[in-house]
Amino acid sequence: MIYKNNDNRFLKTCIVAGFLLGTTSPFVLASNGEANSSGLSVDKLMALQTPKDIQISPEGEWVAYVVSRNDEEKDKGFTQVWMTSVDGKVTVPMTASYTNASSPRWNPDGSTLAFLGERGDGKESKEPEKSRAQVWILDRRGGEAQQYTDIKQGVEAFAWSPDGTRMLLTIRDPDPKDLKDEEARKKGEEVKPEPWVIDRLQFKQDYVGYLNRLRTHFYLSNGEGEPVQITSGDYDDNDPQWSPDGSRIAFVSKREGDPDANDNSDVWTVSSDADAGSYPLVQVTTNKGSDKSPSWSPDGKTISYTTVTEPEKLWYATENLAVIDASGGGTAKILTASYDRMVFNPVFSSNGKSIYFTADDGGNSPLVKANASNGKLTVVTPGDTVVSEFALNKNGTMATIQSSHHMPFDVFVIKKGKSTRVSKLNDALLDGVSLARIERMKVAGFNNEMVESFVYYPPGHESGKAYPTIFVLHGGPVGQHDAAFDVWGQMFAANGYIAVLPNPHGSDGYGEPFTYTLNRQWGVSDFADVDAIADHLVSSGISDGDKLGVGGWSYGGILTNYVITKSTRFKGAVTGASEVNHRANYGHDIYQLAWEVEMGLPWEDIEAWESMNPFNDLGKVTTPTLVIGGKEDWNVPIQNSEQLYQVLKRRGIETQLVVYPGEFHGIKRPSFVRDRYNRYLDWYKTYVKGE
Repeated sequence: MIYKNNDNRFLKTCIVAGFLLGTTSPFVLASNGEANSSGLSVDKLMALQTPKDIQISPEGEWVAYVVSRNDEEKDKGFTQVWMTSVDGKVTVPMTASYTNASSPRWNPDGSTLAFLGERGDGKESKEPEKSRAQVWILDRRGGEAQQYTDIKQGVEAFAWSPDGTRMLLTIRDPDPKDLKDEEARKKGEEVKPEPWVIDRLQFKQDYVGYLNRLRTHFYLSNGEGEPVQITSGDYDDNDPQWSPDGSRIAFVSKREGDPDANDNSDVWTVSSDADAGSYPLVQVTTNKGSDKSPSWSPDGKTISYTTVTEPEKLWYATENLAVIDASGGGTAKILTASYDRMVFNPVFSSNGKSIYFTADDGGNSPLVKANASNGKLTVVTPGDTVVSEFALNKNGTMATIQSSHHMPFDVFVIKKGKSTRVSKLNDALLDGVSLARIERMKVAGFNNEMVESFVYYPPGHESGKAYPTIFVLHGGPVGQHDAAFDVWGQMFAANGYIAVLPNPHGSDGYGEPFTYTLNRQWGVSDFADVDAIADHLVSSGISDGDKLGVGGWSYGGILTNYVITKSTRFKGAVTGASEVNHRANYGHDIYQLAWEVEMGLPWEDIEAWESMNPFNDLGKVTTPTLVIGGKEDWNVPIQNSEQLYQVLKRRGIETQLVVYPGEFHGIKRPSFVRDRYNRYLDWYKTYVKGE
């Protein structure tokens, strides 16, 4: 249930249930989301571009990456592959702007760049939830892309072999119904719907729907003939990494018992000898927790990975960096046992002496280097910086995607210890825009432990004046607000609010004991933290105690629901993609395993479940509350939002329910993205500012 905030992890038309806009409620969506004349407007938020999936060329001269953007005229989001020289002097588009492309990967000799794009004529699938992407190859010197694969069900991921002669393809098993439907269409016959027949314990997934027994497996392809399948079984295989000599592939899979009944993923290897006729597997890790993100040492003898050694602590447990003998059967060595921070995506350096990774650390997300022998740590990107991704090449040049409070994510190159920004995706857009001044603030919260927040002061802030204030609660529950450019904090500040982005208990950048406090106690410690922060801001004259608002998405919405059942100090609330009736979600959301690990079975551990259920206290709510969600969200289903709305409406509390059709846990359609921004602003303007 890692309810990651999907606005970072994460919105004009809508369905409004239960009322007619402007007839039974004083709240009417009227604004265009415009900030003060020099501030950050919704128009500018909608035009922001974001880089991701960075790759550095083998010789270290070019960086390839994907740029995501909104197209409001077409009401779609698009992804395009770009390439920039490491000195930042040359930037060229590698794919067309109105066809989605992703996953750029350099051939090891650097001559070509492969990527994933829609099949055939480049048109998008009529069934967007079913990827039909194929691998395409571009000559770096220019020319048209050449199609490398033609897989009916599409390719989910791919990886070049070290010598560049083959690719490893990740492909989901073909669906017999899709094949039957395709044949029917060719014959001009009607395609009829069929019932879902389900027999899995984990039977649904957000963005996918009901789950069947079709699994993702690996195939080898040399670009000719049919790809050769090398893994199989009732398991999903993912994150494949070629060994340096190309003889083996490390990957991650849950293969102990029923994979739906545990979170015990392990690192495995499989032979890539295409002439062998069989592809034996070797289990490398045997830890009972989650092992993932494998990376080979240059000599092929060792694999680094992340590991959870206390799986009973669920997502509150620290993910550590570990190394192990790649041949299997060895004992893992934990390199970050004393670090007590979540680590992500380790990669061996070219000389094998270091392992690089990112971490969540006290509101920052630095790039960190660990000594591969003794675990000694060096922070590569110190200060208030967030590194979302990085890539290395053999000569030691590094490419990263970084952000800070006043700079949206951009591409940086680190060479000989010097970090240089080489892309300027949003500089022209933000030229002349006044952004918030941001401070870190620490306040004694739950159990008198210090709790950190990022406080966004509006442009032109006047010292000594108490401002209306919005608390922006992050997703998770295990996550953190960080030093990256935050669109919500900046937007609220631009509209005359102080925005408070707290990292209460449960946030993962402050050590496992701080995080684990939330176990079976959702809302208890983190509400105490939020309440203490509000006390401090009001007593210090920073915030107007009569003009406080609160809101969040996913777990941020869940905490919002808890807050308004415990306090009447907030004059307006917005709860997005939230839960309010936890037991009602068991078997309806996608977290049956997580619920059972943390709370026990809901028909047996009834008292534990009900003790933290905000639904039981909805009779105490007085805060006008806007309730929002996606119609197809199976991560945190709209059912609980409907129940919350029904209770508030029945009790006469000012409320609206906004449901976005066709949307999952994250809101993607640009018109809905804009709509959501404006609804937050107008709700707070009405009930917090009292305008």
